[in-house]
Amino acid sequence: MKTYLSLLKTRGVARIMSAQLVARFPNGMLSLAFLLHIEHIAGSYFAAGLVLAATSIGQAIAGPLTSRWMGVWGMRPVLVLTTTVCTAAVGTIALAPALPIALYMAIGFVGGLATPPIQPAVRTIYPKMVNSRQLTPLFSLDASAQEVIWVLGPVITTFLAIQVSTVLAILVALAFLVVGGVWFISSPEVGRVRIPRSKRNLGVVLKKPAVLLATTTGFLLVGACAAVEAGVVSAFGESGSEAGLVLGLFAVGSLIGGLSLGHIPIGPWALARRMFAVFVGMSLAAVSLNFWWLAVTLVVAGIGIAPALAVMFAIVSSSVRFSETAEAYGWVGTGQLIGAAIGSAVAGFMIDTFDAPGAFWVAAIFAGVGFLIPTIFQRAHPDLRGRDASPIPDTEPIATHPG
Repeated sequence: MKTYLSLLKTRGVARIMSAQLVARFPNGMLSLAFLLHIEHIAGSYFAAGLVLAATSIGQAIAGPLTSRWMGVWGMRPVLVLTTTVCTAAVGTIALAPALPIALYMAIGFVGGLATPPIQPAVRTIYPKMVNSRQLTPLFSLDASAQEVIWVLGPVITTFLAIQVSTVLAILVALAFLVVGGVWFISSPEVGRVRIPRSKRNLGVVLKKPAVLLATTTGFLLVGACAAVEAGVVSAFGESGSEAGLVLGLFAVGSLIGGLSLGHIPIGPWALARRMFAVFVGMSLAAVSLNFWWLAVTLVVAGIGIAPALAVMFAIVSSSVRFSETAEAYGWVGTGQLIGAAIGSAVAGFMIDTFDAPGAFWVAAIFAGVGFLIPTIFQRAHPDLRGRDASPIPDTEPIATHPG
């Protein structure tokens, strides 16, 4: 814990971490809020899944694209533009009278396309704020905080949507988007760090094995979490308090895992081992919908989540040039956002077909594949034991010869 306390005392770290956490909080709320809102309007989880699919397509296009824009126009102009457009799209879905599903899909696509690239921005800023020895623990601390987004966010969404209204659930997420976005954009570090213009074509960074591994595994991990969230809500129906408690314990497991495993050196099997814990927990959760069984098994699953995310951030950072970091994290973030949307959508379809157990089957399959990928492609995973996780400098030393 001393390492984390020391990090938080480093100038600007606590502020920028808090600001990005608030700004990105809607990422853990909107998929579930849209799912519940559109299902309430259309009476079908499948229709809601179509809206989420359209949103995910927008996010897939936006992630690496808007990240590269930050290297061309600067962080602040891109963040202001995307936050403004995304706010308008989300607000329309919440407040507009019942619309045709096709129109909801179009609006969702625009909102996904305008998802603010907060994650690539902050991941690019971090290496400029701490020394190389502090970077891996900072990624672990950040991953633990990120789990509040992915797991605790749905607790708030579930409570508001079931106990009050789905409209309020979306508007609260919108408030986080606006307040957090303004806070992050106004942070001094956003103005001080300049992302160099990338000299390579869009998508070339995916040829880096570590970036592709992190993007794929992140998609599967967050997709599994989203399926669990939908399954928990479906299992407990109108009993929002039980659903919220189970998801809250899910978050506690992840926070415990992130803070307790953050000091362990990152070897070539690190990601596979952490994903195995997630797979075991989610597979056991699919056995029974009993409250206490789900509470215990999801704590087990949660223990692997934040540590897995920390490993993904570290292996990406150590594998790319500084000018490529924003785009690389854009792809990783896109994978996670698409995972959240598709995980919810597939789980919604399975709930319509098989009731709540179907969602947990989806989660177990996602997590299982998420364990197999880093196991089979272990050679793509860099060994960071004793190595610096900072990005590769864009300028290389030039050999000189006397004479």
